[in-house]
Amino acid sequence: MTEEAKESISTKRGLRRNEILPFTLEFLRGRWFALFASFLIMASSGSVYLFGTYSNEIKTTLGYDQTTINLLGFSKDVGANVGILTGLIAETTPTWFVLLLGAALNFGGYFMIWLAVTGKIAKPMVWQMCVYMAIGANSQNFANTVGVVTAVKNFPESRGSLIGLLKGYAGLSGAIITQVYLAVYGNDSKSLIFLIACLPSALSLIFIYTIRTMGPVKHPNEHRVFNQFLLLSIVLALLLMVKTLIERKITFSKGTNAVITTVLCLLLFASLYISIREALVVWNIKKQPPTAITIEQSKSQVVESSEETSTKPTSSEQVDEKIEKSCFLTVFDQPERGMDYTILQALTSIDMLILLVTTIFGLGASLTAVDNLGQIGESLGYDNRTVTTFVSIISIWNFFGRVFSGFVSEILMVKYKLPRPLMMTMVLLFSCIGYLLIAFPFPGALYMASVIIGITFGAQLPLIFAIISELFGLKYYATLFNCAQIASPLGSYIFKVKVTGAIYDTEALKDVAAKGLAAKQLTCIGSHCYRLSFIILASVSCFGALCSLILVMRTRKFYQSDIYQKFRENADTL
Repeated sequence: MTEEAKESISTKRGLRRNEILPFTLEFLRGRWFALFASFLIMASSGSVYLFGTYSNEIKTTLGYDQTTINLLGFSKDVGANVGILTGLIAETTPTWFVLLLGAALNFGGYFMIWLAVTGKIAKPMVWQMCVYMAIGANSQNFANTVGVVTAVKNFPESRGSLIGLLKGYAGLSGAIITQVYLAVYGNDSKSLIFLIACLPSALSLIFIYTIRTMGPVKHPNEHRVFNQFLLLSIVLALLLMVKTLIERKITFSKGTNAVITTVLCLLLFASLYISIREALVVWNIKKQPPTAITIEQSKSQVVESSEETSTKPTSSEQVDEKIEKSCFLTVFDQPERGMDYTILQALTSIDMLILLVTTIFGLGASLTAVDNLGQIGESLGYDNRTVTTFVSIISIWNFFGRVFSGFVSEILMVKYKLPRPLMMTMVLLFSCIGYLLIAFPFPGALYMASVIIGITFGAQLPLIFAIISELFGLKYYATLFNCAQIASPLGSYIFKVKVTGAIYDTEALKDVAAKGLAAKQLTCIGSHCYRLSFIILASVSCFGALCSLILVMRTRKFYQSDIYQKFRENADTL
């Protein structure tokens, strides 16, 4: 696009009266409104991160010990991360069906948990509670798949930044939902469970026909627009953080929480203004008469396409080629990095194996730390209000970790050709500091650990999703990034149930025996409760960093090339 065209567009931002309805209809069907809808859905989809807030309510009401609570946490992680079926559904069904199914699972799972905690149904068996938790948490996969996959396919050249933003909103959603429930219900953990059963499901139903794949388009100043979205989200996160820190000293009334929640909603909907503005830019570009340059370009493209057509094989040859290259026959005949892998080719590649091992140790350790934060605060003598503060801090810094890793890794990759897995290595090494602060606490150490764990936990997901899209292509991206998440609950089960939970209960039994008390409820008080567990978590995180470094060495030549070139060539011009 010429400078004259851009200047002309900037002077024609308005709409005539007869254009308002056509523009509105096109906007509601367009990629920018779909992106705004994705932001809202992701901002309400992170209810799994609130497990630390209401886990004590489940433990007290239903009389569970810590191992059982960790088993529930593991079930949550299984549901939230085992999304192969979600990916396959997304590959074969329209996005509205994926959103509808996710809304049904979210409401069904969490509503049953709410009924059990409030005593409206008979006390369920532990395995039933695990099933409810897994079903409710699994709904997150449907929101992630629809939001992330469609956005990456619509804006492939900004995938790192975009994944960071979307996953950032998901990480921030814990604090957002907490703020909403404080404004509506007050400090009531049981009502929080009811809220997370209703709110995400309602938003998915509202935008059920909005989010869809439309393919890449060359949009002017696309990166600048995403930076504006980033600025809005940072303001939102800072407001939540300031409110959370002030809440340690002052108890806000229900009316004050309602005012703060209104401001948060206005900040969330401010991205709608940016979306409308960019859709208006597209609208005005389409109204511009074609220039001579455009005509010449189109002529040259016609010549090139005719030459390509003459060299393309006939339909019968294409059929023979497809028969010869069946996905089962070419499992180990893998294409170059960046090309579209089949699902089997990607899952059997060494790169994917290394990434899965990294995820087991990295995300497995992070999930263990996040889900045990409530009990960690209790063991170190903090009250329930302060423990809620820690959970909110992790949620907020989880957001900063996600957007930071997405935007910064994109800059390092595009400008300096540094492999994206290199940031994963640095993130995992940094997480070890947070684990050691919990293992050897001092006054204020848990606040610092909450920040570090929040940043490093959040930073891993956008990096994993972006690396998969870059190494294995976008054709089966919905299934592949859900496959990669399977490694996370495996690590979570090992480190949360078999390591952390078992060590905690052992230490609690020692305390009970030393005090000569009956073991009615296992509660461990003291810094020794989690010391050995978090030393182990620090060690396995270092091993995950080493595995990530191996992937850096394997992919450094690939990232030195222009990996976005094919998307620029295939993108439609406005």
